Amino acid sequence: MRVSMTMLVVAALTISTTLPAMAGLDPVTEREALAADLYPSVGAGTNFLNHAELLGNVPEPAWYEANVPFVDLPDREIRDTYYYRWRTYREALKYTGPKDGWIVSEFLGPVGYSAPNGGIVAAAGHHVYEGRWLRDHRYLDDYVDYWLRGSGAGPKPATDFLNENTTDWAHQYSFWAADAVAARAAVDGRQGFATDRLPELVRQWQRWSPQFDQDLGLYWQTPVWDAMEYTASSYQSPDPYHGGDGFRPTLNAYQYGDARAIAELYRARGDATTARQYDQAADALKANQEKWLWDDAGKFYKHVMRDDNPNRAKLADRESIGFVPWYFHMPPAANSAAWAQLTDPQGFAAAYGPTTAERRSPWFMKDALNGCCRWNGPSWPYATSQTLTALANLLIDYPAQPYVDRDDYLSVLRGYALTQRKNGQPYVAEAHHPDENRWIYDGKGHSEDYNHSTFNDNVLSGLLGIRPQLGDTVRIAPLAPSSWSHFAAENVPYHGHNLTVLWDRDGSKYGKGAGLRVWVDGTLKHTQTGLTAVNLAIPARTGADLQEQVDDFANVSRAGFPTARASYSYSADPPTKAIDGQDFHLDVPGTRWTSYGSPNAADWLEVDLGAPTTISDLRVAFYDDGGGVRVPTAFDLQYWDGQWRDMPGQQRSPAQPVARQVNRVLVQPALTTSRVRILPRRADGGAVGITAISSWRSPVAGLTAVVPDDLAIRGGAVETTTTLTAQRLLRGVQAALAVPPGWTATPLTPAYTAQLASGQSLVTRWRVTAPGLRLGERAPIRVLATASGESGTSSAVGSAQTVFDPADYGRVLWDDTFDTDRGYRVDGPFGEPAPALRVANGVLTASAGSRAGAVLAAPVAGDARGTAVVVEPRSFAGSAPEDSLFLGQTAGNRDFALAWFNNAGKASGVDVTVGGVRRGDEATGGCCATLNWAAGDRLAVVLEGGQLTSWQQHGTRWTLLRSAPIGAVVDPAVVAGWEPGLGLRLDAGALTIDRFTVRARN
Repeated sequence: MRVSMTMLVVAALTISTTLPAMAGLDPVTEREALAADLYPSVGAGTNFLNHAELLGNVPEPAWYEANVPFVDLPDREIRDTYYYRWRTYREALKYTGPKDGWIVSEFLGPVGYSAPNGGIVAAAGHHVYEGRWLRDHRYLDDYVDYWLRGSGAGPKPATDFLNENTTDWAHQYSFWAADAVAARAAVDGRQGFATDRLPELVRQWQRWSPQFDQDLGLYWQTPVWDAMEYTASSYQSPDPYHGGDGFRPTLNAYQYGDARAIAELYRARGDATTARQYDQAADALKANQEKWLWDDAGKFYKHVMRDDNPNRAKLADRESIGFVPWYFHMPPAANSAAWAQLTDPQGFAAAYGPTTAERRSPWFMKDALNGCCRWNGPSWPYATSQTLTALANLLIDYPAQPYVDRDDYLSVLRGYALTQRKNGQPYVAEAHHPDENRWIYDGKGHSEDYNHSTFNDNVLSGLLGIRPQLGDTVRIAPLAPSSWSHFAAENVPYHGHNLTVLWDRDGSKYGKGAGLRVWVDGTLKHTQTGLTAVNLAIPARTGADLQEQVDDFANVSRAGFPTARASYSYSADPPTKAIDGQDFHLDVPGTRWTSYGSPNAADWLEVDLGAPTTISDLRVAFYDDGGGVRVPTAFDLQYWDGQWRDMPGQQRSPAQPVARQVNRVLVQPALTTSRVRILPRRADGGAVGITAISSWRSPVAGLTAVVPDDLAIRGGAVETTTTLTAQRLLRGVQAALAVPPGWTATPLTPAYTAQLASGQSLVTRWRVTAPGLRLGERAPIRVLATASGESGTSSAVGSAQTVFDPADYGRVLWDDTFDTDRGYRVDGPFGEPAPALRVANGVLTASAGSRAGAVLAAPVAGDARGTAVVVEPRSFAGSAPEDSLFLGQTAGNRDFALAWFNNAGKASGVDVTVGGVRRGDEATGGCCATLNWAAGDRLAVVLEGGQLTSWQQHGTRWTLLRSAPIGAVVDPAVVAGWEPGLGLRLDAGALTIDRFTVRARN
């Protein structure tokens, strides 16, 4: 067997693991040992409630037992909705890969306007408030960092579709980031995590400054970027969807809340001076909001239009956003009269409400039943949960007032629970009819279990009154009525302890005595007869954070590596869904691979990592629909080392496959491979399914590994570096660079050091050869780092890509600098008049007064070994929606393969037509790439080996835009004989070109 030098280097590493020793254990103890670190340890607590009965038939019940607070309520609808919403939150946890880790998704399936890996910042504040009650802190650690430090904080196109007001994803929608981070720290007690992120929280707060109006001292926002597409505000503008820019109680309250939170975190760090600055900023916002947005006559906070409103008049309409300031304790007590509108039949009251606009408004429910997304009347969980949080703050933290009371809180919460039903079962979608028992925005495969709000936080911090504090205290102030016979919140994770709050009016329900009782870590700490508020001391948090873990199989995009393939797949259940970072067991949408309909007696699912890594902890969740797809009777695991071999050293828990739970396989000793496959089989030969297969690895504590994200390979080779950095003293630190089979990676500088002190780095330079990589194709390279006597392997993954280099296409077939008219064939594939074409002074000019387009075919043929078509635009026309260039090869109006570059739409894609039939994704590779052309940039298309790749050169770097498998619909040899073409299409003005060149492989 031949293996690459790198594989030998990787295989020679001694990989230490944290696998438990199993020798001599009985089967039950062995299973417990195998599962010991799957979930966080609950620790000492109480055991008053029947957890299994409360959970019902949820997948993976052990996850809930380890993570969620258990509640018992006399109101069955609220209680059942509570456990249902933990299920939806569990479904929304998505592992995106080693770079960003966990995020909390809004939709279970992907949408086109999300940040990288599927994050949408609109509901991120809700996600943090809800998830702060989970015992496993790693989910929100990753998610917070995704928005503050990771891909969610990265650059975003400033387009109308993605919010033209901002250039980063964390500001695409309004977001109360610092407030949510501080609120989370108040539950888990990990102040250090929050204060360590103060620089990023400050940056997040400051980056709203372009929307700050110095004259008013307030921020403006577009309603759609408040996550509210059509509103009573935007309807009163020329553009009901993207219009209505104004000063709103939302963003100003968010910025107020964030300023207060930042000040609180600075005080926790001992920096009173900086804290005072943010308190002063919050005070100014509060004063200006009172001045400009509070309508004293209408007793409500209202939207004030930014444009064409010189007197800063407030809109007449009340919208539920006027309750948002109380979410952050922003309004004075004197403004409590606003809450009279919550229960007013002409205000926001509704059986399935509250409504998002008052019923008095002439815009109430306008077009709301004609399609999503109208927030001018429908009941919207996003707003309902904000209103409930604000109401709880009013009732618990403000002086008594005559407008609303705890009965109103329970009524709204109960109505909210009843809203979350469909066909009699718990269900949440996007928006509900306020007066009828039906969801009105509920798209199949899109809106199911929509994670855009809180509910459980409203139960825990509102109804049951567990009021988190940053200090070593907790405030218990229930809003539940004293007439309730009982309620309980058991083993609530709080500051590293377990908090149990139990109300038993006469002592007959739980048998622990009458009244209110509070336990900490299973020890009774407080008793009282009634439900009056009480502050209790909590022991200081002790214990270490949970160990970081990384899933090397996850690939949210389902493109590139890692990838999955199978011997057979049902059409709706491709193998890549088994490694998409999600694990839920819904029918629609699905996140699974199945062999349903397979003609085979048994099938396999393979995960190809592209480059070797260590395998030590495999986890599989089997799908079982109770019908055609059932849990397997048994399964085998194999790895690739030039041939498939059975994986040695397996320790399984459970011993036999179980559906809807984690089937864990520890591999001891760990092995290094680039491919793993599972072979599940049923005794009756029926179909099987897998919702998730993952390979978990613990990094070396205190050792980070870095490899460049993007390597450009030219001439089949590239040089790169790996960097290992220690956060504590480590000995015997070694780096290896794992590359795909057939490649080599040779260290040019030392890859080992006997000792690495804290803050020091081991930087190794490598030469990588990459034979056989197609133009534009990507493959992973992976650095693996170990340290003597330390558990785990630290790793990082980069991407190597063969990039276009004109020097590789040294034969010039055609070169036109437009000094003279050289006689092109003019095609009309667009069915439009040709633009006026003129060649003069070294420039080709295409001009038109209305839509026009043509393709100029050069009088030469391409080359079967590869043809590169390069254009140097001087300027685009500035027209819209068409302001485009086309490059590729053509045989006339019925046969062509052309990449298009639309400067107006800032996008690029591919058009393929064969025999007059336009071909779809099977030939074009889908649509579309972002195009940001600047003067001086060149554009190119390469056609070779049945592949069309399009490129943009900015400065000296060529970047791939699209890759299209045109060979799927037309013989590459036929395409090679077509003429190279340059297309020009515009609506008005003039397109100008400096040069058009056609090159062929040497």
